[in-house]
Formats: sequence, structure tokens, C-alpha cells
Amino acid sequence: MRVFFSIAASEELEAAFEYFQQQQFGLGFRFTADVDEALARIRSQPLAWHPLGKHFRRCHLQHFRYGLIYRIRGEQAEILAIAHDSRRPGYWRNRKH
Repeated sequence: MRVFFSIAASEELEAAFEYFQQQQFGLGFRFTADVDEALARIRSQPLAWHPLGKHFRRCHLQHFRYGLIYRIRGEQAEILAIAHDSRRPGYWRNRKH
């Protein structure tokens, strides 16, 4: 399965990386490694992760309180958001791209 990021999700990934790097050198790289692990889980089992309504799913990161919000379209999974587990729930629901 091909996995790709929406523009908004790419921007969130970059912002989170910068934030964590400012908190502690190297922490941003650990965050992106955690994202990479979640992407691998989505690729291997796209339907295994927590459903969020009819069209969306969330794959939680293992070491950070974030989740990858995605939807499946055919043989592709589009990452719509990289969302903190407890901040602004559902803010990403209106994203089309």
C-alpha cells in the first residue's frame, strides 16, 4: 500500500519536528522515527487501526502522544493529520486534501 501525506499533514510533521528539536536536541528525530514506524504499520495492515467514523482511522504513535489520521482510497492511504491525542479533537475532519 502506498502512503502519502496531505500538504497539511506534511506541515504538521515539520512543525512537530521543529518543536521537539527545540525541546531537546535529537527528540525531533525520535519523533519522526516513531512516525515512520506508524507508517510501516499502516502499510502492512491499513484496516487494523482505530476507526474514526466511516472514512477515517487513527494509528497511534508508540512513544509520543500523537496519532496519524488517515483515510484509505483504493490502494493508497492518505495521511490527513498528525494530531496530538488530547488537543483539539476532530480539527482535521473538514480536510479534503
